[in-house]
Amino acid sequence: MVMEFEPVIGLEVHAELATQSKMFCTCRVVDSTVAAPNIAVCPVCAGMPGMLPVVNRKAVEYGLRVALALGCQVNLTSVFARKNYFYPDLPKGYQISQYELPLARHGCLSIITSQGERMIRIRRVHLEEDTGKLTHIERWGENRSPGESHSLREGHSGGESYSLVDLNRAGIPLLEIVSEPDLHSAEEVRAYAMALRSLLRYLEVNSGDMQKGVMRIEPNVSVRPVGSTQFGVRTEIKNLNSFRALERSVDFEIQRQSATLLQGGHVVQETRGWDDNSDSTFTQRVKEGEEDYRYFPEPDLPPLVVTSEWLEEIQASLPELPAAKLQRFRSQYSLGAYDAEVLIAEPAVADFYEQTVLAAPDATPKIVANWISGDLFGLLNQNGDSIEGGRIDPRALGGLIELVVKGEINQTTAKMVLTEMYTSGASAESIVAGRGLRQVSDTSAVSGWVQRVLAENPDQVNAYLAGKETIVRWLFGQVMRMGQGKANPQVVQDELNRQIEALKVVRNSG
Repeated sequence: MVMEFEPVIGLEVHAELATQSKMFCTCRVVDSTVAAPNIAVCPVCAGMPGMLPVVNRKAVEYGLRVALALGCQVNLTSVFARKNYFYPDLPKGYQISQYELPLARHGCLSIITSQGERMIRIRRVHLEEDTGKLTHIERWGENRSPGESHSLREGHSGGESYSLVDLNRAGIPLLEIVSEPDLHSAEEVRAYAMALRSLLRYLEVNSGDMQKGVMRIEPNVSVRPVGSTQFGVRTEIKNLNSFRALERSVDFEIQRQSATLLQGGHVVQETRGWDDNSDSTFTQRVKEGEEDYRYFPEPDLPPLVVTSEWLEEIQASLPELPAAKLQRFRSQYSLGAYDAEVLIAEPAVADFYEQTVLAAPDATPKIVANWISGDLFGLLNQNGDSIEGGRIDPRALGGLIELVVKGEINQTTAKMVLTEMYTSGASAESIVAGRGLRQVSDTSAVSGWVQRVLAENPDQVNAYLAGKETIVRWLFGQVMRMGQGKANPQVVQDELNRQIEALKVVRNSG
């Protein structure tokens, strides 16, 4: 009998806090993916001797918002520590973080998967500073990449490599959120990461732009025999910045560790990276233990003290959070679980939906949900736009939906109008009026079209009367085409049924 293994997974999430200045100095926060290197650096974040850090109050506030939203126990007094390790992008030779007494502990986050809802425990939430950024350069002979400065090449020849250090990111406030090892599949890991990203965006403390590295996820993965309560040896996958990479890397690591154990091998505790091209993880370094970091209290910073009054103010300022909004959308708008989850995942989408519902009073909330998650999302994805930056506002979409619900245009015409609204910015009403697209519901006009289609297609009519009833769909399409897509589908269907039934009566009586 082949032994089966159960994955045991915990996540460390590093979220850059959306402050204007860095964690311990007044340097402004810049987008390190587009800014010129080293333009937002001072002696403090560059780690110059004798420089003293000062805590960013806004970063603490943002950290407390997250801790409270996760239901954590906030420590009114917490302590910063020095985490000692040496790497080129860490200018001080240590990182200011929190260890023994973090900002908060013991929270939870609800996730929803195909197996239902689960609560994932949060072990700790703590503040720290980000590191710099390394760019690794490979150089071969006298070739250089487009745009490379010639001065960088002086004194170099042959194949070699070197690294460039950009300290723009060094010192940006980070919030590290560490879960308990409560996750047991790649699906659950993805659901947790998505739920946490949504929460951070609702709280407006992080943009959630993972491609820019403002939220980085590090899963700790181990496996153990099914039924065992002992933890296996874990590996940590570093700095994942997409949900796809997260899910795939965790799946790979579960399979790799399981196969290693089945073959009689041993899993090594180590840090691993993820290679998108080969769909596999790879060894980076043997994992350090906590003792290797030689944590000790930061001598240049006093304990961080949070007053009860300040904590109460922050608690009172929290917005409606995703879990509460999900329940409200389901009850207030009678939406199913899937529709509600899609609409509340992003705060901007949830706001857009509620404004559109108000702008389309004759439509059901379900109809509005279908238009947003279907046709509108399709246009946004096709054009690479977000709902905030899209060219259709809620009132405009509501106006279009109202025309459909009132029978003034049909569904097919409405989809065409939506596309034109998106490209031109014109209102649905002006497009419909200008192009003469208003739906024809006049029974006499529709009756004439049906009569003509039946007269011009005797073979199809006879086939229907002989029992091939599916051909009625083809006849329906011919009538709609004759009406140039403007005929009211329900009126067409009713009139087609009436005239065909009349022909059936005539045939049977003959």
